[in-house]
Parts: sequence; structure tokens; C-alpha cells
Amino acid sequence: MMSDPLPAVEIERPTVDRFDVIVVGCGAAGLYSALCLPAELSVAVVTKATVSRSASDWAQGGLAAVTAPDDSVALHVADTLAAGAGLCDRVAVEFLVAEAPACVAQLVELGVAFDRDQGQLAVTLEAAHSRRRVLHAADATGRAVVSALVARVLERSNITVLAETLAIDLWLTPDRQSCQGIACLQEGQLRWLAAGATILATGGGGQVFAHTTNPSVSTGDGVAMAYRAGAVLRDLEFVQFHPTALDIPGAPHFLISEAVRGEGAHLVDDQGRRFAFDFHEAGELAPRDAVSRAVYSHLQRHGGDRVWLDLQPIPEAQILHRFPNILKACRDWGIDPLREPIPVSPAAHYWMGGIATDRANCTSLGGLYAVGETASTGVHGANRLASNSLLECIVFGAQFRNLTVAQGSVLPIERCLSLPTIAFEPSPDLAHWRNYLPKLVWSAAGICRKSSTLIDAIAQLQAAQSTLRNLPIQQLLTQLQPGETCQILDDRAISAVHQWVETRNLLDVATSLLESALFRTESRGGHYRVDHPNTDPAWACHTLLQGNKRWISQSGLGDRTSLPWV
Repeated sequence: MMSDPLPAVEIERPTVDRFDVIVVGCGAAGLYSALCLPAELSVAVVTKATVSRSASDWAQGGLAAVTAPDDSVALHVADTLAAGAGLCDRVAVEFLVAEAPACVAQLVELGVAFDRDQGQLAVTLEAAHSRRRVLHAADATGRAVVSALVARVLERSNITVLAETLAIDLWLTPDRQSCQGIACLQEGQLRWLAAGATILATGGGGQVFAHTTNPSVSTGDGVAMAYRAGAVLRDLEFVQFHPTALDIPGAPHFLISEAVRGEGAHLVDDQGRRFAFDFHEAGELAPRDAVSRAVYSHLQRHGGDRVWLDLQPIPEAQILHRFPNILKACRDWGIDPLREPIPVSPAAHYWMGGIATDRANCTSLGGLYAVGETASTGVHGANRLASNSLLECIVFGAQFRNLTVAQGSVLPIERCLSLPTIAFEPSPDLAHWRNYLPKLVWSAAGICRKSSTLIDAIAQLQAAQSTLRNLPIQQLLTQLQPGETCQILDDRAISAVHQWVETRNLLDVATSLLESALFRTESRGGHYRVDHPNTDPAWACHTLLQGNKRWISQSGLGDRTSLPWV
């Protein structure tokens, strides 16, 4: 509902701010990209939360890179390609792995304190790696990386951090072929941020699932905005489910790092049996999708809601040194891993699909770039190799050191008009869908999927989209033109806008994900169809979508002459 509007008035405060580059997102990808941009460019880092609240900050395991003498670029490439199940872009993978050591050196120079072993960078083993190559900072590597990057960003005079600024949509040129900034909510006012280049680094969309290791801010914002703007998206059906998230009633699905299993922990059932070997010869160290399905299948056969991660095979001193944060989190919820196994179950963890990009982070729209989990670079294929995600953020973020921005590319707006002051009331429909949607998507497109549940869920989401289109809040905020603004009256109304933005984004990414999962009639990597359980060589291709257009392709942004998606 809306209050009676006040008369339209001209406002003195300009509603258009100009920067050379806008970076949306403040995880490792966004922060490192901002640092790598040429120092002469003015940069705005936009985040809807604080500068350290991101999925990167939650990353425990580490960053994969070839640093040990018994390792090699060829082995890291081979492991990444094997995990990707036939859909990795080999050139992109080789680029990622070759650039990794230099990027690690840069992180150390920026102040990231990786663990050391006799003066050398310490490395650990994670699933599907053939060598110990994962660098770490205890069990809070993401926090160590993000903390160092935040400190460096705050030192830069050319970077402005706009915290608690909610991106709503991309601002396109009149021909809708290029991006020239964003519309956002800042201090209760709709504002327009103009830029010659806009970088989306908003992370994944884990909150579309009822069970996820992602923080509450991971609502697929960048992918949803790009989708509405007409950018090409790729491989949205591929979601990685982490097999060992803390499973205690009332507790968040805190990630129990894969490094715990790499150091020797066993995955066991109620009888203490290591059941994972029933499903894969590598047992607990099989690829994440295989271990997650092993847990799911074992519970389906034998009942129960969770299995157990037993740390007893790891020396106590090693647990205390390597996993202090995991130890504390478990103890906070009444579990002592030194004395008893940890209850765990799978949860959505990482989105391999996203906005299709090339190795320079370019999307199909001029002036729009994507990096990190928001992007689909080709390095992960159908299933990401553990600890390649932080690496991707850094390697691809570094490519912005070569970015050039056309000066004066965004036309100034001479007159800004304020629309009526608005008091939005929280919507019961929004509240319902924000609560119900993750449960629906988890049941339809979780670890195991099938046609009938996907079709039913898509129909429900289409009904939800129709409901949102009729809400006054959507009708007003989606029709504002550049330079037009509105003032949101109070915290209650601002909260309603936040709820609308995130629910709208989740609906867009959920619909696209479900349609992609329905279309791919095979099982591959993070996508498993119980009604099509085998991998089909004919499906060694990418699924792409752009607005209402769907097609498949063997490469990159997509060969338009390839078989249509119908």
C-alpha cells in the first residue's frame, strides 16, 4: 500500500553521481577488481551490506595454486578439467592456473597472511586434487583475504565505498545495447550512479535454496539484473552442493570445510560406517557432487536427516591449529568435534553458471563486466574444483588493470525531478514468496531433480511473477526514468523495498535455473536428473539464455547458428 502522495517537487540534491567505474559487490572479486583498476580512474564500490559481509568472507578452505615442488600447472589443469565434467573451457582453465602463482604473490604483498610451514607457504589437500596445493589461513582463508583487501581499498583515494546502498537495476543506454550505470537505493532515496564501466561482482544466489552455506546477502542480484537487462547467461542449471554443512536444528548451515576431510576426517553414518565408498572409489575425497549424492542416496535408503563427520583420525593439535573457527562454531551449538562427530548434511554452496563472460570479463552488453561467482568464465564447467573459486576472483579481477574507460561516455542529466514521497507497507505476498520460494526450489532443483517437480515449480514461480507485477511498489520503481527519484519515508518502507528487490531477484534466478535444469536431459557435474541419470555425450555443450531466447552452444557466449533451445 502507498500513502497519499505529496506534490511533485524539484530537489536541490543531484540524483545522478558520476564515476569512471562502478563495482557492485564487496567480496574478494569486487574488492580485488577495484584495487586492480588503473589509479587514475574514479571508482565506486557499491554494497547493500557492509564491506566485509560476503560469501568470500565465509570461505574456509583456501585458494588453489601451484606452489609446491611436486606439483605442476599441467596437474592443476588436469584436475580442474576432470572436475568440470567435460564443460570447462580449456584455454580459460590454463589461463587461470598459469596466472595463479603471480596472483598469490600479489595477495601476500597486499597483506594476506597465508599459513607457513618452515617459512614456505603451507598447502593442504582437498577433494579431487591430485596434489596438496590449497593455500590457507587456518580455516578462515576468505576472511583473511577479504580483510586485507578491505584495508587496501580504504587506503585508496580514488575509491569510494558506498555501503548499505542497494542496487536495483542496471541503467541502459536508450538502444539497450550498453550499460551506463545503475539505479540504487541510498539513504532512503532512489539515486542514479553513472559510469563508463559497470562491474558486477555480487556473488552467487545460494539464498534461492532453503539449505545453503551462503550468507543472507547471496540473492543472485547481479545475475538477475543482467538477465533483466538482456545480457547472455550461461549454464544456470549447474549448482554445487557442499556435502558437509553443519546440520543442527536452529543453527545456520555453517560450512564444515572440505579441508577437514582432506586432513583425514571420515564421513560416517549412524553406525559409524564410512558409506561414501559405496558410491565412489575415492570415498570422502570424491568430487563434491559425488559425495553430496552419496549422502542423499544413503539417507534415502536407510532413513534419517543427516550423517556425521568424524574428526577423530586427525591429531588433536592439528585440529586446534588448522580448524579453530570450525571448532568454535560447533562448540557454540553444543558439539565438541574433539570428542564427538559433527552432524552434517548437504547444502547449496556455489553456482557454476552465471553471466557469460570472456577472459577480459566482458559480457554481451557494452560497458558491463562480471567477475567472480556472478560470472561464467568457463573455468568451472559443470562442477567446480575445490578452492578454485577464490582463485578465479583474483585471477580474473587482475584483468581490470588493463581496463580503459571512455571519458564522458555517459550523458549528463541537466534537470532532476522528484516524484511523490512514498510510504510502502510490507506486502504479505512478498513475505510469502520470500519464505516459500527457497523451499520450493530446494525440493524441485536440489541435489536430485526430475521433470515433474521442475514443471510444477516453474508454474508456481510464473504465478508469483504475475503477483509481483501487480504490486504498487514494482509498478512505481520499475517505471522511473533516469533523473527521476523518490524518497522512501521511513525504515519500515525501506525494509519493504529491500524485500521487494531481493524477492524479485530470487524469482528471476529461480525461474531461469529451473528452466535450465528442465531443459538439460542428462546428469553431469552438479546437475543430476533421476529421470536421466546418465551423462550424454550429445549434451557436452552449454545452455544459454538471453531474455526469452534460449539456445545451446559448444563455446563461449554462444554460436547463434547452433541448435535452438526449444
